[in-house]
Amino acid sequence: MEKVVLNVEGMSCEHCVKAVNNSVGILPGVANVAVDLAGKTVTVEFDSAKVSVDKIKEEIEDQGYDVVA
Repeated sequence: MEKVVLNVEGMSCEHCVKAVNNSVGILPGVANVAVDLAGKTVTVEFDSAKVSVDKIKEEIEDQGYDVVA
């Protein structure tokens, strides 16, 4: 398992947390998703043989949030 911490802009409430958790959490290979509203981060534990960081970022952006470098 690998872990990535992504900086995400635009999350402000529990709905945002649920949207990210639900969309990223169902990706194959994702073991855990932790959203930190105050820190504006999303931490994801995943199996890189099953899902890429780019796919995780794409899923977050599809929910309307911006993944920043």
